[in-house]
Amino acid sequence: MKKANARDKILETASRLFQLQGYHATGLNQIIKESGSPKGSLYYYFPKGKEELAIHAVQYTNKYVQVQIKESLNKSSDAARAIQYFIEELSKQFEHEESIAGMPVGLLAGETALIIEPLREVCYAAFQDWEKLFREKMIESRFQEKQAGELAVVINCMIEGGILRSLTEKTSAPLQQIQQQIPVLVRK
Repeated sequence: MKKANARDKILETASRLFQLQGYHATGLNQIIKESGSPKGSLYYYFPKGKEELAIHAVQYTNKYVQVQIKESLNKSSDAARAIQYFIEELSKQFEHEESIAGMPVGLLAGETALIIEPLREVCYAAFQDWEKLFREKMIESRFQEKQAGELAVVINCMIEGGILRSLTEKTSAPLQQIQQQIPVLVRK
């Protein structure tokens, strides 16, 4: 197994902290300390500072979540069941707060969308990437393209809302409820 380099450690740590604490509550010193990386490394890899780091952290999270979605969607030919697999895996992360990884970017997007345009754009791109995967799965399951696209947006919004609610309640129950309702929503 390849050892993570300083850049990867910084990105992993920043991604986790931005997802759990938000943009404004996460400081560069905290990222440096928790990543175990020297301050010089952070500014070497991210010379424009916190905003640049946050953009790269969202891109990092986007790629991670895409892999998780693809793996789940490949578990079933039925779109509803495949989406349920993803939500089930996501909800398991709420068993231990320290294991929450790759959470979608709703908290960060909501906090910064009106004030940091480049960060809003990268969060929006992540949402679109995830929705594309859901849409493609539904088209594969013989949904009409328009319906699949609309459902993909609804499903992603439900998941993002479920994550916020689960974080607030400190339980996976909201995500589990969404998971149970997917077959009602995703039907031809």
